[in-house]
Amino acid sequence: MSEKMFPLPPKDRSDGKITPEQDEVLDKVAKKVVQKRMTVPALMFIESVKPLNFIGAQLMVFFEPIVQSLFEFKSYNIFREAIENRDNVEILMQKIEKYDAQSVKIEKAYKVKKREYLKGKSFWFKLKTMFVGYRVPVEELEKLAKELEEKEMQKREERKKQIGKTGFDDSKDKQK
Repeated sequence: MSEKMFPLPPKDRSDGKITPEQDEVLDKVAKKVVQKRMTVPALMFIESVKPLNFIGAQLMVFFEPIVQSLFEFKSYNIFREAIENRDNVEILMQKIEKYDAQSVKIEKAYKVKKREYLKGKSFWFKLKTMFVGYRVPVEELEKLAKELEEKEMQKREERKKQIGKTGFDDSKDKQK
């Protein structure tokens, strides 16, 4: 009788594995959140309701007929099953953070490229590009983002070497 009353009992979560379909759906959700620039609100919301993830999944079951009648989501059930497990909610948050970090790197590369392009241009040209926009191929931005990351790593290494030269290193004190 309990099977009829509760059609979706909690599944055994001892394996803790995520299926490829669930991984794909969580990837899609994470990319969409970052694309809409809702990273911080989404992470705050997910973190605050993480203890209620199973209840949220059951609410999705309740609203499924309404949602499916208005929209045709093929991955609705897969997403619902994925968020039933708290570990998968954590995986979703990590994916959002990962894609946001990539987005920030590409945005930084875009700003550097735009600054180089507008250097020496007239005020009116700069004003026009503010309204019309400036476009750079994505491949070029990704390449520039990698170059900027490598430069940052080199700067960090130089800073580490400078720390040794400025007296924070024990070896100089021993030589005196």
